[in-house]
Amino acid sequence: MKNRRFRERLGFALAGWRAGWRRERSFRAQTLTGIGALVALLILRPAPAWWANVAILVALVLALELLNSAIEAVIDLLHPGLHDEIKAAKDMVAGAVLAISAAAVVTAGALMVDRGPAVLREWGAVR
Repeated sequence: MKNRRFRERLGFALAGWRAGWRRERSFRAQTLTGIGALVALLILRPAPAWWANVAILVALVLALELLNSAIEAVIDLLHPGLHDEIKAAKDMVAGAVLAISAAAVVTAGALMVDRGPAVLREWGAVR
């Protein structure tokens, strides 16, 4: 599998996204939330730094969600039974997704505080 052409490696990565979409409800929800973030950026029209920050956070959330799913799939294949160490490993990876998701929520709040009032004034909703 090593030293494959870029096109093949890209195909593997896109297959991973498709598998995540098909198999994981959380990945679908996170993807739709990322699309919602894009819509919010289009409405709020913040400075480019906000776009970059949101893009990085959306990518991190999706990447960690895929990583979480992949680790859980391998663990379940290798050790389908219940075990305290396996539960701890799964919980820690889920905690990583939660941590970056919390950072994304805080960033969304900061963006709303920064741009929300200006957009409402533009729309005539607030004076």
